[in-house]
Amino acid sequence: MPHYRDEGIVLRTHKLGEVDRILTILTKDHGQVRAVAKGVRKTSSRFGARLEPFMVCDLQLFEGKNLDTVSQVEQLSNYGAAIVADYPRYTAASAMVEAAERLTRESSNSQQYLLLLGGLRTLAAGVHQSSQVLDSYLLRALALSGWVPEFDRCQGCGGEPISFSVHTGFVSCSTCLAPGSVRLGASGLAHMTDLLGGNWEGVGKAKQETKEAVSSVISAYLQWQIERGLRSMNLVER
Repeated sequence: MPHYRDEGIVLRTHKLGEVDRILTILTKDHGQVRAVAKGVRKTSSRFGARLEPFMVCDLQLFEGKNLDTVSQVEQLSNYGAAIVADYPRYTAASAMVEAAERLTRESSNSQQYLLLLGGLRTLAAGVHQSSQVLDSYLLRALALSGWVPEFDRCQGCGGEPISFSVHTGFVSCSTCLAPGSVRLGASGLAHMTDLLGGNWEGVGKAKQETKEAVSSVISAYLQWQIERGLRSMNLVER
């Protein structure tokens, strides 16, 4: 049976039988993998605690017909401890891994893995507002999936934009409103630009009402593109 080794982030887990568990893992080099971890729910399991959501592991897996099998696990980073201890971080992280699962089901690359890794690391550090880390991650993940938002100029006339379209990802002026446009103004579009570019100094200067308006737009943009909302988003504190 062929085997391979990769590092990965545990996105979610499901119980299987009495002592086993099915894992959904985003790996660096093999995309999204679904694998069985046998015996991990036993109290005597050597690596059960290493295979919880938000954990980063070095994994050895055997390739199977429908599900792969985890044979060895080494923990690389334990972001889960800091994340689950804080409710805003936990809900933001839950939305991030749910989005990652949806966006990498059919195809993925190392950039999606590294983006999620960086997002969880930032959340665990607690330096930035959890909801803003989530919004930045979602915009970047959508961009890596091919839905790159445009903020520079109106897509109709090239003028000064004030609205963002959750249907197209384009911005428009008051004259050239695109379908699904939400009026955010210059400050809202500047905040989206800062989130996409990782300009945390600029993100921190935004007003709370601007952050909340932009968060709603990003959530709607994600829902439109993946054709379904994220259950975890209902729990995120804004």
